[in-house]
Order: sequence, then structure tokens, then C-alpha cells
Amino acid sequence: MKILFLDQSSQLGGAELCLLDLAQYYRKSCLVCTFSAGPFPQRLIQENIAVEVLAQKSLQFQKQSGIAQAAKSLGQLWPLIWQVSRLSAQYDCIYANTQKALVVGAIASLLSRKPLVYHLHDILSAEHFSALSRRIIVTCANQAVLVIANSQASRSAFVSAGGRAARVQVVYNGFDLDAAPRRAKRSRSQIRSNLGFTDQFVVGHFSRLSSWKGQHVLLDALKLCPPQVCAVLVGDALFGEKDYAMQLQQQVKDLELDNRVKFLGFRSDIPELMSACDLITHTSTVSEPFGRVIVEGMLSDRPVVAAAAGGALEIIEPGQTGWLSSPGDSAKLAEIITLVYRNPELASAIAKQAQAVAKERFNLSVINAQIDDLLKVSISHQPPSSLHHNNNGSACEDESRRQ
Repeated sequence: MKILFLDQSSQLGGAELCLLDLAQYYRKSCLVCTFSAGPFPQRLIQENIAVEVLAQKSLQFQKQSGIAQAAKSLGQLWPLIWQVSRLSAQYDCIYANTQKALVVGAIASLLSRKPLVYHLHDILSAEHFSALSRRIIVTCANQAVLVIANSQASRSAFVSAGGRAARVQVVYNGFDLDAAPRRAKRSRSQIRSNLGFTDQFVVGHFSRLSSWKGQHVLLDALKLCPPQVCAVLVGDALFGEKDYAMQLQQQVKDLELDNRVKFLGFRSDIPELMSACDLITHTSTVSEPFGRVIVEGMLSDRPVVAAAAGGALEIIEPGQTGWLSSPGDSAKLAEIITLVYRNPELASAIAKQAQAVAKERFNLSVINAQIDDLLKVSISHQPPSSLHHNNNGSACEDESRRQ
């Protein structure tokens, strides 16, 4: 199958990492089009995946934009639509991986008469999107022959916003189970020594620096934990969020945590860094569509505590494969961190169980095969060969497995 992938971002966010994995699966028969140059297209080139950058300037329309900003973006859209419509003649479908890509892909699909597929990586709620943005996304997505949602939470929000339930299938993100062992070049003790942490209990937070990702919640919690508990914040401010990064630096000073917190910025050695931590935290203050870092922590054989909202509720079974804390509740988070710190044997047992579950549920080869089957069914209208669907539109997973 020949697929024309579209993605608006030049950065390596969660949606782009998911697309990277899928594009590798279709390496010989796909083209990935991005709307601007940057780390993401560069990474695609490194992986020998065909890529074309369609524009040099990012689209100005944002998730919270209104009608005026949308009108200003039209001038940028038409050249992209024309290029995608022209390129799609060589492919079986247009596969939009982000919201702006969806708008471009939907109109190009009408012009070229090529099937449209949309991979939904977001929760369409007022917390994340303006009313206009939600209306545009749903209108365009309802034109697609298939909408792939990355969680039940994403699917439910899409349907509540007016999306066609019959077109949506839930397929969780997949992960390369051999990636961490393959990339590990240093021992856990070496990494901790390089970080300046040896005997301390290290809590890791892996996300871009953004207020809704909740790094400030972890810092507040850290102040309530025993002094042996330290933290590393891995990630940078990507989308105009430099002010928040500065706020975090000031918060560390105000809480007198200078010797207990390290900002590591963007890093490519995530599996190694996770292995050096004693606990992985996910602290989003609003519902997360999926939560890649949660699964990455589980696969790294590290205990995980996550914010109890959105996709996290479908990944973690409290007390069995990790812990859940109310979003924004720093006191509860501190309580869980302290519990893990004081009960290493319990934490280790839960981490082992979580790793086994994650390997079974989020195997990349299985996930890619599920998506491939869905695409074949949706585009050719042939009966599925390996998928079994339950009543709420989920692909190939028993309802008893859902949390």
C-alpha cells in the first residue's frame, strides 16, 4: 500500500514519534510531507524515509485561534493543498497525522478523490481547542474513511464533539520492544554518576516544558518529600513556552530545591535516562490523549505514577501496574513518591508487572499490523483478515483489558 503521510510539525512530539514508527513500516512505499523544516524531517531522512518539506513557514492558525486568525491562514493553506493534491495522485490514500494536516488533507482529498485517513492524537475538548478549531477538525475528519484514535478518551471526545462514531477505531501507540536494550550504551550507575546523583532517590519527568504537562506540580510535590528525593526534568520548551520554563527555574529557587532538581533539556538518550531513575512521573494537569511517557517508563522496568485522567486511565491499573494521582494534586503526588521511596521491593514488583503488561499491549509490530489491516479494509472495503472489533469501535483488544 502506498501512503502519503501529512504532518504539520517540524518538531519530534508524540504524534511525530508515532508517525515515524508507522512510516518505517511503510518505508518502501510512502512519502512523509511536513509543513516546515526541522528535527522531525531530519530524523526521517536519517531513517531513510522519503520526506518532502512543503513550506518554509509554519501555519499561523493555532488550537485556540478564532475566526480572524483562521482567515489569515487561508493564504498559506492553498499552496499546500495544491501540492498535496498533486502528490496524492501517486498514492492510495492521504494520511493526516495532525490537525492542520487534516485540514489540508481533507480539501486535497476532495480535489484528488483519494481516500482520507486521520490519526487522532488529541482530546477535542475546550481545555485544548477553541470551539472553532473543534468544529473545523470534526467537519474535516467526518470526511475521512477512517479515523484512528490513540485512546478511548480521544475517541469519546471526538464523538461527543460531533465525530462519526462508525468511522473511529482505537489503536494505541506502539513501541519497539528492542529499542531500549539496543540503545543502552552506559550502565545505570554511570548515568547516575554523570547526573551527580548516586545515593539519592531520583524521580524522572520526561516531557516538553509546558504548563499543562505539570512540571510545576512535581516541583511542589518534591518540597513535601524526604530530602533524599531528587528530580530530573527532561525536555525543552518547544511551542512558545519559554516563559513557563523560566517560571520553573524560579520555582526551584523559591522552593530552595537547587541541589535536588536538574533541568536536562532535550535529550535523545531517553531509555538510558529512564533506567537511571527510581520513579517516572507523569503530571499533566488536563486529560492526556495517550501518554507515551507512561508506557516508556513501564517498558524501562521503572515504577510509574501518572495523572488520573484521559489515556492514563486506560494504561495503568492502580496498585498493579503503577499509581494514579489526581491531576494538579501535589500533596497526593508527594504521598505516592514517598511511598515508592520507602517501599523499594513493592515498587520493583509493580514495575516488573507493568513491564510485562506493556510488552503485551503495546508491541509496535502488532500495532503496525493492526493499522495496516484497518487501512486495507477502509480503503479497499475488503473484509478484515486479522482484526476483531468490539461494539465501541476498538481494534483488536478485549474490553476486559481496558481500564
